Amino acid sequence: MVRIFKFGGASLKNAAAIRNTADIIRQHAAGNQLLIVVSAMGQTTNRLEALYSAYAQPQAGVDHPQEILQEIRQYHEDIARELFGELPETLVALFDNLFGKLETKASSLPHSVPFDEGYDQVLCYGEIISSHLVARYLQHLELPVEWIDSRRYIQTDMTWREARIDWLWTESQVQRQLAPKLKQQIALTQGFIGGTVDGRTTTLGREGSDFTAAIYAHCLRAASVTIWKDVPGILNADPKRIADTYLYPNLSYEEAAEMTYYGATVIHPKTIRPLKSRNIPLYVRSFLNPDAPGTCIGEGQPEGMRPAIIFKRNQRMISFSGRDLTFVSEHNHFVILNACARQNLHINLMQNSAISFLICCDYNPWKVQELVDSLREQFEIKVSDDLELITIKHYDLPTIEKVMKGKKALVEQNTLHTYQAVVPTSAEPLQDSVVPLFEWKPIG
Repeated sequence: MVRIFKFGGASLKNAAAIRNTADIIRQHAAGNQLLIVVSAMGQTTNRLEALYSAYAQPQAGVDHPQEILQEIRQYHEDIARELFGELPETLVALFDNLFGKLETKASSLPHSVPFDEGYDQVLCYGEIISSHLVARYLQHLELPVEWIDSRRYIQTDMTWREARIDWLWTESQVQRQLAPKLKQQIALTQGFIGGTVDGRTTTLGREGSDFTAAIYAHCLRAASVTIWKDVPGILNADPKRIADTYLYPNLSYEEAAEMTYYGATVIHPKTIRPLKSRNIPLYVRSFLNPDAPGTCIGEGQPEGMRPAIIFKRNQRMISFSGRDLTFVSEHNHFVILNACARQNLHINLMQNSAISFLICCDYNPWKVQELVDSLREQFEIKVSDDLELITIKHYDLPTIEKVMKGKKALVEQNTLHTYQAVVPTSAEPLQDSVVPLFEWKPIG
């Protein structure tokens, strides 16, 4: 049976981390058909975003794009030198080729195609460079590894930055072309990226490499997926924010899906569905302690779930009001939600009153601005920035009091099992730009 291993940026951030990754792969290679999915190394994706933005929208005081490009190349070359001792000529030639293409695309695409389309053609290089380097190192260790291009196996539409999978084509291609390779050797490929029918690169959303692993697992009917992280598994809260966190040894697919929807960052929100449809277990384990069992996500809900506390930063709240106090109308709701869908804007919370409708969404200045511009003539619109959405699943009053101590909730909602509140990120007093909003207080 095939097993899928996914390694994120933290597990590849330097030479020592890559050696550790190689040890984990070597330990599991015997007797298993392995497909390895890798992310970009360290903070490379963020630096590629900075590179693309520097070419697209040059600003005074911001790093010159050539400096950013050289920084990215130097980072990868330094890791390679530490791994190989000296850069092999074949790797130098590969870097020349990849970074040459990256520079050409980053400098030309912002002025020739829509911003999001160019973004995908540039950001993909983080995973492409990373996968080549890791594959070359594993081959150097005499492991039977073949580099695979995900763009030839995962076919998508042209929804740039959030591409949708053509599942029938992808599964057929994976079964015909990839499955036979896995019987002979380890395959190593890129997370985060796919390709269109005409050969253009797409991306699956930030942190989308988990989703890539799930796509391959679904198509190969894999025995399991393991995501290797720098945490011991799935905790009930961010240990940087909450003391005495609890490790969930087991979670149901449904519970994990809800946690990721509300903002838990350990796994990508789209990862669960393709695994549940074929009852494929998902393990979240620590690459720092690879012998520990971590968390298993599968069928069945454990009894007595402890509260899960999720903080989702970088939120923006938008309030829409009617101009004649006659707002409550299904048509107005449809207009607003349809405009959000056109911008591919993810809504994390919404609430309506007699004369207004509120949404809380991820901070994306371009999408939000386009949304506001498209609806400005129909509604009065107010926007609040610098907010955080707090979600507590399986809450109790002591947990709410502990988490909300010292915070001012602008909006609160609760259902039988889930409490949510929108609060200012900063402890500073609210500014005039923040909308005075109604509150829905918990009953009892």
